Amino acid sequence: MRRYTDDIRQLAAPLTDARDLDPLLDRVGDARIVMLGEASHGTHEFYAWRAILTRRLIEERGFSFVGVEGDWPDCDRVDRSVRCRGDAPDDPREALDAFERWPTWMWANEEVVDFCCWLRDRNVNLEPAARAGFHGLDVYSLWESMRELILHLQEHDPDKVGMAVDAYRCFEPFGEDPQRYAMATRFIPMSCEEDVVKLLRAAREHAAEGGGEEFGVWQNAEVVAGAERYYRAMVAGGANSWNVRDQHMMDTLDRLLTRYGPDSKAVVWAHNTHVGDARATDMTRAGMFNIGQLGRERYGRDNVVLVGFGTHRGTVMAGNEWGAPMEVMRVPMARPGSLEDALHADAPPQAQFVFPPAGGPRPRLLTDWLDHRAIGVVYRPNREHWGNYVPTKLGDRYDAFCFFDETRAVRPLHVYRVEAQEPETYPVGV
Repeated sequence: MRRYTDDIRQLAAPLTDARDLDPLLDRVGDARIVMLGEASHGTHEFYAWRAILTRRLIEERGFSFVGVEGDWPDCDRVDRSVRCRGDAPDDPREALDAFERWPTWMWANEEVVDFCCWLRDRNVNLEPAARAGFHGLDVYSLWESMRELILHLQEHDPDKVGMAVDAYRCFEPFGEDPQRYAMATRFIPMSCEEDVVKLLRAAREHAAEGGGEEFGVWQNAEVVAGAERYYRAMVAGGANSWNVRDQHMMDTLDRLLTRYGPDSKAVVWAHNTHVGDARATDMTRAGMFNIGQLGRERYGRDNVVLVGFGTHRGTVMAGNEWGAPMEVMRVPMARPGSLEDALHADAPPQAQFVFPPAGGPRPRLLTDWLDHRAIGVVYRPNREHWGNYVPTKLGDRYDAFCFFDETRAVRPLHVYRVEAQEPETYPVGV
């Protein structure tokens, strides 16, 4: 596949050290949001280079926080550590090692530890208001967020504890199994929605009366409300559960930007399927949107920079089914005719592509439909011939792209801990 040779050689630039990211920093300019993707949740190079770029964005462009595709309560403990809170461990590794929800390796890995240790070392000499944060955007932590709410309200606002306990008791018969709750709402005309709405209203009132701790209470209530909607939508099938999840992540990002102030800026770490504009993929035909699309729609294309990541072959950390033990899997050479196949043929082994603005003439590499690799936390290499790829118009899906010809798996902190499993999402656990 050599029909894109000239396009690739025109656009590609080697990516060997942090200084090579200068063109991408120039493309970021004054943008308020930079979303950094990944073609898998278990590839060292994606995590390492996102960290390198994020360090430069924080140090040189004043970015305020990192929002990741992770749970709010777990990431809040990391945030307390990196922002040097007195009630948090001095070593972010301790906070990351406490992650228990499968897939633990997604955030409990050495690559994230390295970044968070750097972030704490940077923050320790700054005033609290100037310290960069680390926050979870995702919707999955229903019971963890509920417990956090009850504990906080018991201590700080006991008049509102009753509403939180009512909501918890509504979910209690399902034994912290979201799929049991979801199935019950499908076959029985009941749900916990009313109790959750009351709790969310109370949490918002509580947050309006206080400071930073109250914001966390509000966010945990938003997670409970979002998770309840997600699980009800999940059993109905179709695109709605995906959309509920990405809507929640985008709304959380909005709240964080408001919380950090009018001059705040955010870096997002999430899978390409969340970051790359869904309108430039086949996702839109299924009625799906994502945070990349929502970000562009809410803030404008000039204020949001979307960066995709990809690989041709190597190894990846994943499971062969949901909740399975993690394992290092071989990533075979990219499918013939795919984006990664074309880049393997003509790009440097590590390369970045910063795309020309939309509206002007663009090479075919950016405008043709190409299959683009997408590996979830569940990965089955034997399905490469028909799955694991998303049809993509590269130049519309992203503003820039980082390619690594051969990659290796992340280094997990722990191997055997598997708890609090959640249902799969499109395409397979992303």
